[in-house]
Amino acid sequence: MKKNMGNTDRLIRLIIAAVLVALYFSGTLTGTIGIIGMVVAGIFTLTTLVGFCPLYTLVGLNTCPKPHTK
Repeated sequence: MKKNMGNTDRLIRLIIAAVLVALYFSGTLTGTIGIIGMVVAGIFTLTTLVGFCPLYTLVGLNTCPKPHTK
């Protein structure tokens, strides 16, 4: 898998995942919405750690900076 996520994108995803987890454990997100939030947080965390988002591949998006050539 070739990385297709830049550092800013990864940071934003990690922050969103942390907020979703905090909302779930504080009792703000409950029931089905809470479970969906936890699944989204897990997916965001996994894609952040790997640096690859399969959805970006489908839509042709790449936020990874291009390497500089001499």
